[in-house]
Amino acid sequence: MNIKKVWAAYFSATGTTQKVTEGIAKVIAQKLDAEYVTYDFTLPASRMTALTFHADDLVVFGTPVYAGRVPNVLLKYLETVEGNAAAAVPVVLYGNRDYDDALIELRDILEKANLHTMAAAAFIGEHSFSYDLAKGRPDDRDMQKVNNFACKAAEKAKGFSDPGKKMPVAVKGTPDPYRGYYQPRDRKGNSVDIRKVKPLTNEDCNNCLICADICPMGSISRENVREFTGICIKCGACIKKCPMQAKYYDDEGFLYHQHELEEGYTRRAEPEWFL
Repeated sequence: MNIKKVWAAYFSATGTTQKVTEGIAKVIAQKLDAEYVTYDFTLPASRMTALTFHADDLVVFGTPVYAGRVPNVLLKYLETVEGNAAAAVPVVLYGNRDYDDALIELRDILEKANLHTMAAAAFIGEHSFSYDLAKGRPDDRDMQKVNNFACKAAEKAKGFSDPGKKMPVAVKGTPDPYRGYYQPRDRKGNSVDIRKVKPLTNEDCNNCLICADICPMGSISRENVREFTGICIKCGACIKKCPMQAKYYDDEGFLYHQHELEEGYTRRAEPEWFL
């Protein structure tokens, strides 16, 4: 397959998915002597225009894992992607618990958009809820594996002729219908519902408006950053990127779930890839 352009396309609220997706795409572009381009569809304005690819493109397409799936807030946008028979590498990033059915779901979304998946991977990044869970990841060890995977994917791309006649890359997960979204529970087995929980703002806030500028849902008011005008997806952007550390959660259910994850998933999960 004669690849002329390699894309890194991603949603990345805190930068971890971006780091892995760009790392893979850069290496593939170098190995194939192809043009390298990026498209970050994290902010609302970037999702106003459909992504369109061409038959001589290869797209490394990255999303985070939310509750074991592709973030549901992205599904309508992803339906507008026009693949035009380009090759694709779906990549998901999860916070050390598990990626459940996110990778197979992303693969299927790309195939439906007429992108032909030739490789896929699941990597680990620091959890959006925590500074301790998968702290500092993707780290140097992860990025070495990013390089290894990208080299293997580039080699496969060289022989990926007539992609429309090939089966989607085989990945781990439950085929559609996928498993439901991961539901946290307390020690008595009762559901912990954090969907409507939103961060609070302490007195250290200096009204720099960074949180409003970086919110992927455009939900933080620029007139009053303590107010939300839309939903909160718990992506961690406003908390982790605040220079004053002014954003925080105090919801009992949210904090219980955060501590449960931190205490229950201390092992180092390792990347998995499929070629």
